[in-house]
Amino acid sequence: MAPVTAVTVVGLDAAGAPPHPALAPVLATAGLVVGAARHLAAVPVPADADTITLGPLAPALRRLAEAVDAGVPAVVLASGDPGLFGIVRRLRAAGLPLRVVPAVSSVAAAFASAGLPWDGAAVVTAHGRDPRAAVNACRALPLVAVLTAPGAGAAELGAGLVGWSRRLLVAEHLGTATERIRAVTPEQAAAETWADPHVLLSLADPVPVGSAPAGSEDAAPTDAAPDRGTAGGMRADNQPAAAPAGGWALPENRYAHRDSMITKSEVRALVVARLRPRLGRLIWDVGAGSGSVGIECALLGAAVLAVEQDPEAGATIRANAAAHAVHVRLVTGRAPAALADLPEPDAVFLGGGGVDVLTAVVARQPERVVLTLAALDRVAPAVGLLRAAGYTVEGSQLSAARLADLPGGSIRLAATNPVVVLTGERQ
Repeated sequence: MAPVTAVTVVGLDAAGAPPHPALAPVLATAGLVVGAARHLAAVPVPADADTITLGPLAPALRRLAEAVDAGVPAVVLASGDPGLFGIVRRLRAAGLPLRVVPAVSSVAAAFASAGLPWDGAAVVTAHGRDPRAAVNACRALPLVAVLTAPGAGAAELGAGLVGWSRRLLVAEHLGTATERIRAVTPEQAAAETWADPHVLLSLADPVPVGSAPAGSEDAAPTDAAPDRGTAGGMRADNQPAAAPAGGWALPENRYAHRDSMITKSEVRALVVARLRPRLGRLIWDVGAGSGSVGIECALLGAAVLAVEQDPEAGATIRANAAAHAVHVRLVTGRAPAALADLPEPDAVFLGGGGVDVLTAVVARQPERVVLTLAALDRVAPAVGLLRAAGYTVEGSQLSAARLADLPGGSIRLAATNPVVVLTGERQ
């Protein structure tokens, strides 16, 4: 049985650096070469090889499959590392056997040009998908690289990051004579027009490298230390959105709080599970109190907005977020008015507020709404309101009894206050 002929996918450097030595021999025998017009023009395609200039991918996939079946050597030319949000995924999904020869990716080139380490960075893309997930990753994590696209570039991402303490590095024309790395605020990014394609690096303030990269514009050095628990702008465990090493549903004594005004750990475990936090989602924590629910959502990779009307409680939220080394944006104000100009949430936790607050929340139509209620007379109105807004509602009453010591070495059970947890899921 003859061996299967693999399609060779070769990455080309944006600067036009010499291609990988493996390209020459595979091109010499290629019967089919596929790539963008600029890639086909950059290499010596054999005169007798068929070529396909990429536009819609379906015709190229069909021709590549025919070449594999016929045993015809085929080459696909791509930018940078085609395995990083590149064409390799689509080719594999089509069932094509592949050999991949990468060049330097645009993300690696951007970090190198900025003089930054990136072994703990999150890499996301805004190309061909809803850019909200990329914005939320930048809101949640201290170091994120975004592969942009027209209409989902630095201007749009910057607009989504206004209000978050972020420093943006925008890398244009990477690897060319016109390469430019600019350090800007989200507001500045939103107000400008950027050359496509470009890569955006989002860094949490304070800027972890101590100064802007050499050659950058509009950048001022800073002597501020990195946030506690991070190293060079990255989480100390090098996992940008992994489950927290210390767990979640943490004991109340892991948070500063006032007069026991904190969601108890047993309740918090269910609430966080119902909110489904993860990288790319935005969670509102309304009536945040100590901020424990939002902080644990942030520990699991979500972007978090904490809304709290009490300035003293706001200071506690900031202190707790710093203690757990997460980024939580605090909005000080009374709901529902304070919710009016906030970015659209994926899920909302209501730890306080009345029917007017819940009404304002469901008007924004998040995927999920979770609320805790101690007063039984508030349960039926809340369920009715959620159902009327198109949500499927489920709920449970949680009653926990904790071990407590008695004199003489005995142990008793000490009951906590029962709480009703309601979850509304939009259909």
